[in-house]
Amino acid sequence: MELPTPADLRQRRTELELTQSELAEKADVSQPLIARIEGGDVDPRLSTLRRIVTALEKAESDVIRAEDLMNEAVVSVGPDEPVSEAARKMEEEAYSQLAVIQDGIPVGSISQSDLVHLDSEDRNESVEQHMSESFPTVSKDATSDEISNLLEHYKAVMITEAGETVGIITEADIAARLS
Repeated sequence: MELPTPADLRQRRTELELTQSELAEKADVSQPLIARIEGGDVDPRLSTLRRIVTALEKAESDVIRAEDLMNEAVVSVGPDEPVSEAARKMEEEAYSQLAVIQDGIPVGSISQSDLVHLDSEDRNESVEQHMSESFPTVSKDATSDEISNLLEHYKAVMITEAGETVGIITEADIAARLS
């Protein structure tokens, strides 16, 4: 069994976005003790170290990640497809927007607001001519807080792994999870 170093404890705490006070409360120790342990000024007893590590593990399991929220079935269109196909898919799936994906890579997005002003001739043009910027991408490890921040500015977040699209998250997914 390898014991964590003070630097390991500090890194894990900051990755979980916990303050020293929050960790101290969860581990039932004092905040100054956490500070002294992280600073390397004090060697904690094994029982104290165990309480701190257990508190960190519990906090880590409380974090909701992108892979827990994402829809793996990404309904999308290609940039070369006609706008009419994008409109059909949106209507069929009851979505207000779609990702535009080429060879597994998000290259844009198209929404009902992009289509509303188009006449019947424009609907035969390619999606590429009417698409907007791509939704932002994150890894499966992104936290729900990171995703929520992105969803304040974008309609969806794409989940990628090694450059390939593996999922999508919208505000509806966050709301469904929280309810």
